[in-house]
Amino acid sequence: MPLAQLAAVIENLRSALPGRVETDPESLAPYTSDRSGHRSAGAPLAAVYPRSVEDVQTVCRIASAAQVPIVSRGAGTGLAGGAVAGPAEIVLSFRDMDQILEISEANRLAVVEPGIFNGDLNRVLAEHGLWWPPDPASKDISTVGGNIAMNAGGLLCAKYGVTREAVLALKVVLADGTLMSMGHRTVKGVTGYDLCALMIGSEGTLGVIVECTLKLQPLVTGEVATLGAFFTTVDDAVAAVTEATRRGHVAAIMELMDGHTLEVVSRHTGHSAAPGAGAYLLAQCDGADALATAERLAAIVRDAGGTVETTTDPEESRRLLDFRRSAFPALEAQGTLLVEDIAVPRDRMAEAFAAIRRIEETYGVAVPTTCHAGDGNLHPTFVFTGEEVPEHVWQAAGEIFSTALELGGTLTGEHGIGLLKRRWLQDELGEEQYDLQRRIKQVFDPQGILNPGKVFPAAD
Repeated sequence: MPLAQLAAVIENLRSALPGRVETDPESLAPYTSDRSGHRSAGAPLAAVYPRSVEDVQTVCRIASAAQVPIVSRGAGTGLAGGAVAGPAEIVLSFRDMDQILEISEANRLAVVEPGIFNGDLNRVLAEHGLWWPPDPASKDISTVGGNIAMNAGGLLCAKYGVTREAVLALKVVLADGTLMSMGHRTVKGVTGYDLCALMIGSEGTLGVIVECTLKLQPLVTGEVATLGAFFTTVDDAVAAVTEATRRGHVAAIMELMDGHTLEVVSRHTGHSAAPGAGAYLLAQCDGADALATAERLAAIVRDAGGTVETTTDPEESRRLLDFRRSAFPALEAQGTLLVEDIAVPRDRMAEAFAAIRRIEETYGVAVPTTCHAGDGNLHPTFVFTGEEVPEHVWQAAGEIFSTALELGGTLTGEHGIGLLKRRWLQDELGEEQYDLQRRIKQVFDPQGILNPGKVFPAAD
């Protein structure tokens, strides 16, 4: 697009939203990347900071008239490059749309703006005896709108589900500025196609989420029991998880770290894992039967060869949880990360770990892997130097993705497709569904200006 036209777009934005349009290259630099490590070719055209739904509509109308792309942005904590903006694109930042509009204890729902941080929301909800269950590791630094756009997961998914299970309704601005309400405030509602569910996980490619009606849960009361266990092999740990699942024991949290991850954490923290440990299993149980469930899990762990510690002491529980939460910071300290996100049926996790070990040997790379074991979501992680992912790492990652599909799994359990996985998307969807999904994108965004290049390659 000619520079004169881009300059006119900036002038129109400044006229419509005075004081809320940023064009300084240094200030725009953070928008060229997210936590995935991917970086765009250059700074975006501008960043705009709306304060209302009407502001968002105005930006979309200006961008649509000029056919300038829009990249919606929460906190930039995504791990798939979904919020990365580049040259000649407008960043629509929800930094200033962070208010709680309503809390209804009677209906157990909250209405919020998309820019509120997940953790901040739950601190306010706690005063009302309520909480919003999605629990990504980034909850204190990620926004509710970003959680919804990516259909984020986290440590509590095995019991409480991913973000989709906790959203009742959305208000969405389409590319041309049209405002639409999708979903219901009611517990039940099956009128027409479920466009609200379609928006959740759409990564900003179909519309701009401007208001969120959230399904809340009562705060969990009573004792919380936490279990930490070391195993000689990851296969033994997986066997314990599989047996617990078969018997119907549901923990709120069930996490697994493999031996390579334990080595990295030990080097980073200076605290060695148990001698000879090849895996660490963390489980936390809540609700009325928390302690009884933890005791049943502990028995299964011992039968599988694990050395187990169980506690109801809050400080000791925090220590066990912190050991698991230290994995990602420890890996980040080693270099640049490519954090992958496959999910497989729970009874095939052992095969997935075995395949990762084979791929390590083939490509001569270490792939420390953590796992949301309660739902079969593995995070094989590559560590490298520099900003560009080496080709042999992409090749190894591609084999991991293929393995997930061969095992009846998926390319992504919670991080989304974004930029980093779009080349493998058709492998999972198949040609017909891939084509159908691209046509759905065209219905909502006929000009292709909403987050172009994410999920699907940008239109020619």
